[in-house]
Amino acid sequence: MLRTKDIIDEKDKRLRVKSKEVIFPLTKEDKKLIETMKEYLQNSQIDELAEKYDLRPGMGLSAIQLGIAKRYFVVVNELDDNEFETYVLINPKMISNSVEQIYVADGEGCLSVNRPVEGIIPRYARVTMEAYDTEGRKIHVRAREELAICFQHELDHLNGILFTDHIDPKNPFKGQDSMRAI
Repeated sequence: MLRTKDIIDEKDKRLRVKSKEVIFPLTKEDKKLIETMKEYLQNSQIDELAEKYDLRPGMGLSAIQLGIAKRYFVVVNELDDNEFETYVLINPKMISNSVEQIYVADGEGCLSVNRPVEGIIPRYARVTMEAYDTEGRKIHVRAREELAICFQHELDHLNGILFTDHIDPKNPFKGQDSMRAI
């Protein structure tokens, strides 16, 4: 079982590596890792399990956060109590986005950043992602609001970018008036 301690910290230089495209078919190791990532994310959003296994709650996780420099991530979005929608995006690309920008009012978080971070991260309110599923079939996923933010956050990881890189150190709330808080 994957634990919070298995997720690499922002000080680890591997998080700054640009991940490599995945070649199909997926290896057994990649398939197993994807299942492990799904399990962690879902369990981390169920209060009893998160407490029992000491899991930090998370919605998305990229392979690079586990030290694997391959272009895929998993997002588990809680729709209702213990009801989840799961996305696995392999070799993802953002193919369209809204003009409107939003930010997380309480601040964005990351399973690899274990400290409070002040500031806003401008994100597109709506995005369309093109990627491949675990069988190598091309898929298109449209996302808005929180899900769109999560996809952009995870895509950044695949390019060696952390959410903290988007914060202006001199003015952490720069541009706040031109964006909508969610």
